[in-house]
Amino acid sequence: MGLALALPVLAQNSTPDARAIDLRQQAIAYENGEGVPRNPALAISLYCQAAALGDAQAHYSLGWIYANGRGVPRDDAMAAYFFQAAAAQGLEAAQRMLKIVGEPTPDVPECLRPPAPPPASATDLVPEPGVDYQAIAPRKIFELVMKMAPQYQVQPQLALAIIAAESNFDSQALSPMNAQGLMQLIPETSQRFQVRNPFDAAQNIRGGLAYLRWLLAYFEGDIVLVAAAYNAGEGKVERYRGVPPYQETRAYVQRIVRAVGTLAHPFDARVTPPSPALALIRLN
Repeated sequence: MGLALALPVLAQNSTPDARAIDLRQQAIAYENGEGVPRNPALAISLYCQAAALGDAQAHYSLGWIYANGRGVPRDDAMAAYFFQAAAAQGLEAAQRMLKIVGEPTPDVPECLRPPAPPPASATDLVPEPGVDYQAIAPRKIFELVMKMAPQYQVQPQLALAIIAAESNFDSQALSPMNAQGLMQLIPETSQRFQVRNPFDAAQNIRGGLAYLRWLLAYFEGDIVLVAAAYNAGEGKVERYRGVPPYQETRAYVQRIVRAVGTLAHPFDARVTPPSPALALIRLN
């Protein structure tokens, strides 16, 4: 899309959800001329910013715009891309629209690609302090992780951050999606890593560590991609060539990175070949 427009500035202390909602509401106003001059290009740019923050409704609106050629040439494949992102976040209307517009484009829209990072300075390379899990984790869980994580070549801080985010150290946690135990293993992951009882703390941690070791090799130690894949699945990371544009996943990644205090993790390349999409992800 490549729109270079002057956009309203949001309060810096707004939460991601609040920023996304504010951007979407501004987009609606400019799309329909509600209180401001109608400006389809600016509306699209604002919707894109909200979508980049993971706003499902913004994804749906962009899909509708491209499906109907409102201010842009009609593009069913582009529409399907946005509808697919909205459907993945539970919007039933988007699931219905996907049946109409067909297959999505494999290309990430320009407005959703992350900007190139600025040159790193010396201060940028110093990681922020991580979370002190010894002070907040149950002693049994902390000791299990400290003992088992090195066996799987996973830094304990990463494993503890995942457990905290997934279950808040509740070994009996069960999600609506049937993710189970401390590291919220879905049945397919438990089977993949030979976890017979996902509600047993040691077995669950062992399975989660095995999965983390695999993800670390698959994404070559990139903590951002590993966290995104743990939350949304490695297929979604590959499809979107980076962190999927879901609010939940982006907040999850930020939480893990803050807790771990670094963006890179050692990995064992012998565990699995790297993701075929990794080169494309790094180009974004």
